Amino acid sequence: MPQQAAPAPRAPVPEPAEAVSSLPPRRWASRHTYGAIDLGTNNCRLLVARPTDDGFTVIDAFSRVVRLGEGMATSGKLSEGAMDRAVAALSVCAEKLRRRHVSLARSVATEACRRAVNGRHFVERVRRETGICLEIIAPEEEARLAMLGCHRLLEPGDGPALIFDIGGGSTELVLIDTDEGEPRIKCWWSAPWGVVSLTDSEGRNFATVEERLAAYGRMRERVRHAFRRFVDLLPTGRDGIRLMGTSGTVTTLASVYLALPSYDRRAVDGLKMPASAMRQISQTLSAMDHGERALFPCIGHERADLVVAGCAILETIMDLWPAETLGVADRGIREGILRSLMARDGHVI
Repeated sequence: MPQQAAPAPRAPVPEPAEAVSSLPPRRWASRHTYGAIDLGTNNCRLLVARPTDDGFTVIDAFSRVVRLGEGMATSGKLSEGAMDRAVAALSVCAEKLRRRHVSLARSVATEACRRAVNGRHFVERVRRETGICLEIIAPEEEARLAMLGCHRLLEPGDGPALIFDIGGGSTELVLIDTDEGEPRIKCWWSAPWGVVSLTDSEGRNFATVEERLAAYGRMRERVRHAFRRFVDLLPTGRDGIRLMGTSGTVTTLASVYLALPSYDRRAVDGLKMPASAMRQISQTLSAMDHGERALFPCIGHERADLVVAGCAILETIMDLWPAETLGVADRGIREGILRSLMARDGHVI
């Protein structure tokens, strides 16, 4: 799979990201710094890290809501405004990669770029304007990276575990086996419903509780239909079921569960919470209007219109894999990229 070096120093016309690999060795070359960019349908995220004896240390990070997939449900393409927002966020990422002297990076784009008719055109614009070479990855690779980034937070146990990633434009499900230590993917599934695409399919403005609950039911039915073939792949007679989510939906709902006044990754990442509590929160939010949901500090106006679709996807996943406990991970694709890059260079992580 292609990797890239960090973008070259600024010039009147930005140079391609690979240009750094041809520069003379620097003093920091013996201590590599790695970068990972995940451009999703809703968010643009960056991590910069250095390997340590027991993993890696994050030295810089960035996250911005860009809503790249906004309006795609009707147009089939990325809008100019959405591309402008994404390029602006990626320009920040490129500057951070340069400032941190990142020697090796991988930058991936997911569902929005996979589906958009102008996805390749956008990738070329990003390369030209920021120096970042985006790689549009397949759903299978997206699922693998998400699993690789968070599986260490799974509860100890035997038998298969299900890890899921609710994105903006799609949801990935990965059934893994950890009986031999390192996880082995048994099967995976990608459904074309994420918080943006599912919200766009149903709409946002409902005047009454009855209308909101009816819309919620329709969203759950769409997701259930998309998962129907994956259900046939799941083992029967499931004991010791383990379930973990790695997405903005589960971290947001975990923050509501903990009644956090502001988001705190240390409190959320690795949390084990009752699945019944997550259901109750989901059903409560589905009945609220936009203003009521926005009053929760960790939801706010930015997430208030999308969180209900995430709840619908989450509840449907808990239906097909009925664990008593839900693990929450504030880590995923970016961490998976970093682990892959560092392992390739011989670091044991």
